[in-house]
This record gives sequence, C-alpha cells and structure tokens, in this order.
Amino acid sequence: MRIVLVGPPGAGKGTQAAFLAKNLGIPHISTGDLFRANISRQTELGKLAKSYMDKGELVPDEVTIAMAKDRMEQPDAESGFLLDGFPRNVSQAEALDGMLSTAGMKLDAVLDLEVPEDEVVRRIAGRRICRNDSAHVFHVSYKAPKNAGVCDVCGGELYQRDDDSEETVRTRLEVYHTQTEPIIDYYKAQGLVVTILALGKVEEVTARSMEALAREDG
Repeated sequence: MRIVLVGPPGAGKGTQAAFLAKNLGIPHISTGDLFRANISRQTELGKLAKSYMDKGELVPDEVTIAMAKDRMEQPDAESGFLLDGFPRNVSQAEALDGMLSTAGMKLDAVLDLEVPEDEVVRRIAGRRICRNDSAHVFHVSYKAPKNAGVCDVCGGELYQRDDDSEETVRTRLEVYHTQTEPIIDYYKAQGLVVTILALGKVEEVTARSMEALAREDG
C-alpha cells in the first residue's frame, strides 16, 4: 500500500507511522529522517538543504520533493511506503501525484489523525525532558515522575523545551492549519481521506487505522 499520514503536531504521527509500517511491511518515510540521512551522507541534496537550515530558512519544496522522490525509488519501497511529513502542502501533494502517475502508481489512502486542539496543547505542553538524557521523557499528566521535576531513571532535572511551551504549540498549530491542512481537502476530492480518531492508547489508534486500511484495500 502507498499511504500518506497527516495530522497536527502532537497527534502521534511518528509513533503511529512506525507501528503501521511494521504491520504493513512497508518502509516508513519521514521528512525528518530524509533530511538527517542526506545531511549526514553529505549528498548534494543534503548540502543544499543544510545551506537553508543553517540560515534558519525553510527548505524549498523542490529540495524536499527531490529527496522524497529519491527515497521512494529505492528497492524496499517498490511494494509500497508510508509517508510521514510529506507532502506538507498542496504544491508538494501535486508533485507527489505527478511522480506516482509517471511511475504508473497511485496513493491508496490518506490517513488523517484527528485530535482536538486542546488535547494537542495538553500533550505537548505537558512534556518534560531530562537534562542528562533526552531519551528520558515524562509528562505531567500521562507519565508523571515520582518526584516532580526529577527524572525517575537518573535523577536529572526535568525541563520543558522552548518548542513545547503552550504559545509555541499554538503557533505550530496555526502553521499546520494554514500550510498542511489544505492537503486534506485536496485528497478528499480524490476520495482518499480516512479520518482516524487519534485518542486513546497507541495500540487502539493503530488498530483503528489498520481496520480502516483493510476496508480501503478490500
């Protein structure tokens, strides 16, 4: 299957993408991973992307599209893929349609992970990270440490990243509504959108998604 995963920040796209890709036996293609891989390998596209990122500028669509095209042409993606973070706007969605059409392929579904805005803010603004090890992540509501402000694993100080402040989260949501949300209408016109309620346990959301994809595939 060829799937696009969309949803606001805090919807759990990365987690769901990993579970779904594993269950479906297809590669999880993430924009963040593409950037990191190309930059670390110092590919021409990686160098170009880094030149924009170093100036604090957005990487142009054509660079992102070229990276995605290169990744989708790899052997492990022949039988399908799950795209996470691409396309991020209608121009990229149109470019993806063009790429697939040229290759004689098409998307099977666009999974729209739906989460109420207040829940998005609660999820992200409540995160606390250990200063000693960023892999130690807690949440004031959902995974509270035994002692407030102290990491259960190593005793390090827990802090809130600037990116996780409520003000920043609401700004990120506004960017999502303006830039990315329009692709949902774009794909709805093609009859591809499947809306998934992304509340509850991770495995419950994955099960809903798998059931919806089975109906689409059937």
